[in-house]
Amino acid sequence: MDILKAIILGIVQGATEFLPVSSSGHLSVAQHVLGVNTETGILFDLMLHVGTLAAVFFVFRQLIGRLICEFFRMIKDLFTGKFCWSAMSHDRRMVMMLIIGLLPLLLFFLPLPGTDGNLKDFMESFYEDSTILLEGFCFLFTGALLMIAHVSSRHASGVRYRNKKDLTVGNALTVGVFQGIATLPGVSRSGSTLAAGLFCGLDKQTALDYSFILGIPAILGASLLQVKDAVAEKAQVELLPLLAGVIVSAIVGFFAIKLLKLVLKKDRLNVFAIYCLVLGLACVVIGLIEASKGINIFSGSRL
Repeated sequence: MDILKAIILGIVQGATEFLPVSSSGHLSVAQHVLGVNTETGILFDLMLHVGTLAAVFFVFRQLIGRLICEFFRMIKDLFTGKFCWSAMSHDRRMVMMLIIGLLPLLLFFLPLPGTDGNLKDFMESFYEDSTILLEGFCFLFTGALLMIAHVSSRHASGVRYRNKKDLTVGNALTVGVFQGIATLPGVSRSGSTLAAGLFCGLDKQTALDYSFILGIPAILGASLLQVKDAVAEKAQVELLPLLAGVIVSAIVGFFAIKLLKLVLKKDRLNVFAIYCLVLGLACVVIGLIEASKGINIFSGSRL
């Protein structure tokens, strides 16, 4: 992989990891267009996630720092018998809801009846599709989800929105389930969890904070699993393109978070919905053409 391709993929990852448009779907489409081979892609995707995680840690450093401190204080209170659910502070409630919100992801590691694998293996099997048809349909799903969230939130004037102190177990589980659906390429993790938060009646800032913080352990866990896959595939990539991609993804990721905050403040979530719908339709059309011809129309290689 050359530096130019690395920078392009870094921009794609940095922008789409946090904007509600699906980083996995965009990376899959970008690699399809650029002709990046799968073995290089595994390791490169892993390192790009490191760059975007650095961005979210920087932007939310104060909130993350408070939650980490509160987590350890909560552990201490549990062991000393001082923990009280009804007397939790706002930060402690956020910590508890984050833990509960991650529970639905455990379902992906339970064995599927009648098979030798689990739900995670089943979902990952969709990535083996050599066309971008699946990505197209998933982009359409993301676009529809965002549009529904946008319309519902705009028609909820006068409703009292929930904030951090009002987060419930039901809210956390709902957002966690939507995060699990985002395993498919083209279904946005941030978009799904943000929409789920808005569906639950959370105010925009709480929904955004919860979505981003909940994504940290999920992204870290997925990255650790990619390490195993990269080692198994003996994936290699040159150091300079790798560094370029990581740095670019971190910088672009930082500005993407700022952009999403601005868009939410101005109540323009429909911009991302329209984008995903248009992109999804384009991917479906291109995928159907490629499937009929049996070739990648961008690289000319056989599917």
